Amino acid sequence: MDGWVSLEVSPKLAYDTSSTVAAAKALHARAARTNLFIKIPGTPEGLPAIEQAVFAGVPVNVTLLFSREQYLASADAYLRGLERRLDVGQSLAVASVASLFISRWDVAVAERVPVEMHDLLGIAVAKQTYKAYRELIDSPRFERLANAGARPQRLLWASTGTKDRAASDVLYLTALQAPFTINTMPEATLLDFADHGVITDSLPADGGDAEEVLARFASARVDVPALASQLQKQGADAFVRSWNDLLECIAARSHQLMAAAR
Repeated sequence: MDGWVSLEVSPKLAYDTSSTVAAAKALHARAARTNLFIKIPGTPEGLPAIEQAVFAGVPVNVTLLFSREQYLASADAYLRGLERRLDVGQSLAVASVASLFISRWDVAVAERVPVEMHDLLGIAVAKQTYKAYRELIDSPRFERLANAGARPQRLLWASTGTKDRAASDVLYLTALQAPFTINTMPEATLLDFADHGVITDSLPADGGDAEEVLARFASARVDVPALASQLQKQGADAFVRSWNDLLECIAARSHQLMAAAR
């Protein structure tokens, strides 16, 4: 528990950069809280919105990231926002996290690969991304910003509840124990780890066996870059559906309350 919460812009704006920026600024101003992230999807349309929101001083939780390449694009947007603030003499104390989704990878390929390859892809992608993350925060580009007061955009493990009933219920928590990261998890998974989880060696900064495992999936005809794009789009579409369901539920309940009050 780090005291931060995230508030999402309307998912309907996921493919509209200018509207996303306007919504992020408005939500941040209305909340007037220092521990609030505004959640913006790391879609191609969301990347310029991330840069502009950070430049405006809005803390951002970049969501719907599924690959190293998508992470690096979002991190670049964050750094560009900070660099613009540095150029005009503004504070670089604008927090951000980059949320990489894990378990959806393994769900997506479960029926396409042999059983011995189940529940390996999400962790391999995480390891590959972690290597890129560590290289970035150790880079001269970030060190320049850090010297002016910036803090790293933390890599956040999202979707870390185990979906495969045949796998450990703490699979992703055990595998992704890594310095300088955050792990968000369902309450049940947290309680499971408290009950029988084990503290293991930290994730290697060099990504460990990530490339070897990813090569196995490529040999099994899994196009990881294409699947990353597909998962991101599916995630954005799912957010829209959930948003619409919520609005319909609120409208129906409001109608019931108004009818009962007559």
